[in-house]
Amino acid sequence: MSPNPAETEAVTPWLAELSATGRDLVEIAKPRITTMVVFTTAIGVWLAPGSIGTARTALLFLGTAMLVASANMLNCWYERDTDALMLRTRLRPIPAGRLDAWSGFAAGIALGVFSIPILALAVNPLTALLGAIAHTTYVWAYTPLKRVTPLALEVGAIPGAIPPLMGWTAGTGALAVPGWFLFGLLFFWQLPHFLAIAIYLEEDYRRGGLDVLTVRRGALAASRRIGIYTAALVVLSLLAQPLGIAGLGYTIAAAAFGAGFLALALPGLSGKLGGAWARRTMLYSIVWLTAVLAALVLDAR
Repeated sequence: MSPNPAETEAVTPWLAELSATGRDLVEIAKPRITTMVVFTTAIGVWLAPGSIGTARTALLFLGTAMLVASANMLNCWYERDTDALMLRTRLRPIPAGRLDAWSGFAAGIALGVFSIPILALAVNPLTALLGAIAHTTYVWAYTPLKRVTPLALEVGAIPGAIPPLMGWTAGTGALAVPGWFLFGLLFFWQLPHFLAIAIYLEEDYRRGGLDVLTVRRGALAASRRIGIYTAALVVLSLLAQPLGIAGLGYTIAAAAFGAGFLALALPGLSGKLGGAWARRTMLYSIVWLTAVLAALVLDAR
C-alpha cells in the first residue's frame, strides 16, 4: 500500500525541523570543546593508580560530556545578545535566529540535571562535587563576569582546569598532588592562550561589550601578562619529575617545548607586538599543550 502523499508532505517538514533543531543544539553544546574536556578528564584517569573499569570510565566520560555540553548551552543562552554583536559569534544558532533561546536553556538545564547524578552514583560523590563546582563557576560566575571585569579570565580558568582533577578523583576517590598538578597545568595554560586571543580579536570583543584585558587596559598589558603567565606555566610543567609524577623523558619534552613557548611569549614583556604575534603564540600554545600532555601520558610514573 503506497503512502498518502498529503501525509508525507505533512511529516517531512516536521522531521526536517526536528533534525535542524538537533543540529543547532549540538552546535551550541560546542562539541570540540566538549571533546577536549573529556580528553583532559581521561588523562586524569590514566594517571590515577588502579582502574575503575570500563563501565565506570564510560559513565565518567558520559557524565562529564553532558555537564560540559550543559555549561556551553547555558553560556550560549546567556550571551545571546553579546554573540549577536560579534563577528566571531553572530552566526551561532541563537543569535542567528535558527534556535529559540529558551530551547537552548531548557536543553542545558536538562543535561546538567542528569549529569551530576550520573557522576555521583556511577563514579563517586567527590567527582560529582567537582563537576558541580566547575559547572556553576563557568555558567554563573565566569559568564556574567566577562561583561564587568578582566578578572573573568582567571575565574573562568578554574572550571577549565577541573576536569583532569575529576579524572584523578574518579580513580582514587581523593584529592592528591598529581591531580592538582594537572589542574595547575590547565589553569595556567588557559591564561596566555586566551589573552592572545583577546589581542587579535580585541575589536570584536569591544564590539560585543566584553570587558577583557585588551579592552580595559590595551594590548600592551595583555602582552606582558602573556609573558608572565607563560613563564609560570613552563616552570610548573617542569615540576612533574621532582614530584614523582613523570620521568626524565617527560622533563626533556617539557623543557624543549617550554623553551619554544618562552621564546614566543617573553618578548611580550617588552612591548606591544600585535595581532600576528598573538595569533602565533595562541597556535603554539595548542602545540605545547598537546605535546606536554602526550609526554605525560607516555612517561607517567
